[in-house]
Amino acid sequence: MALTGSLIPAAAVAAVAGVPALIVWRRYRDLKRERFIRDAPLPAGLLDRLAKRRPQFDLKQRALVAHALRQYFVVYLRARGKYVSMPSQAVDDLWHEFILFTRAYREYCDKAFGRFFDHTPAVALSPDKRSNAGLRRTWWHACKEEHIDPRHPSRLPLLFAIDQKLGIADGFVYSPDCREARTRGDNTVNCAGDFGDSGVDGSTDGFGDSGGDSGSDGGGGCGGGGCGGGGD
Repeated sequence: MALTGSLIPAAAVAAVAGVPALIVWRRYRDLKRERFIRDAPLPAGLLDRLAKRRPQFDLKQRALVAHALRQYFVVYLRARGKYVSMPSQAVDDLWHEFILFTRAYREYCDKAFGRFFDHTPAVALSPDKRSNAGLRRTWWHACKEEHIDPRHPSRLPLLFAIDQKLGIADGFVYSPDCREARTRGDNTVNCAGDFGDSGVDGSTDGFGDSGGDSGSDGGGGCGGGGCGGGGD
């Protein structure tokens, strides 16, 4: 009995000691994945595919779209499997073309996220609460990435500014302050202030949450086919 009693505290100490080690390991893994997202080369010919879809983009503009796609991937990584929505049509175009490089995209997802990241179309705030939560989550993490206060933004993060910057007719236009647009009755401008406003759909789900741990080990939270915009 004395032996058994001595083993129980030892096991408990070992379990507790393992918790910080697991946290450190996860942090290291996430930093490694984020470095991969930022630095790994995209498939050869990918920007040429975007040029065929958007012939008005010059090389510098196509590179900017690629940079914004990497920002979106970082957002998804930091959301830890929670659902995220795509706010840019231009970036969505490049994402779609990337997925057509089937093997390269699958390998990229495995190294970047530990899972397949399913494509979801670009959206703006709407009656769809799940898409709204995904947009709020994307907004939050994109702002944090660029050191912008998501509650009181003085400017837009790239993901939310790029469509207007590139001047695409079917893009999504955002403003950090929509008072002027609303005064003149302009409903084509999406207001960044709405992300923190429960008046849009009765909630602010996704705005400022931690992302949780759903799928944080590259597992749970996703079906066998991967995660569509996330793993909610």
